[in-house]
Amino acid sequence: MMKIKKGDTVKVIAGTDKGSEGKVVAVNHKDNTVVVEGVNMITKHTKPSPANQQGGIVKQEGPIDASNVMYVSEGKVSRIGFKVEGGKKVRVAKATGKVID
Repeated sequence: MMKIKKGDTVKVIAGTDKGSEGKVVAVNHKDNTVVVEGVNMITKHTKPSPANQQGGIVKQEGPIDASNVMYVSEGKVSRIGFKVEGGKKVRVAKATGKVID
């Protein structure tokens, strides 16, 4: 089970983009990867199609391993834990102790 969800703000802690922050655009549970806005930019060569008539070279975000990102809570990087509150399981930021969702 992944503790990072789509829409979370995360900081990259390893790799070429170490130190950069961004919003999670997509999560792939099967491969344990996340796509973060503006991080791990790759160039992709696209053929002309009805949707993209021009084709050419497109820059887009590539997936990075979920273990290389940490959740950002109030400007601090934090691990994520779980707690049962009111009969419901919620995510909790370990650094601040605040309920995430």
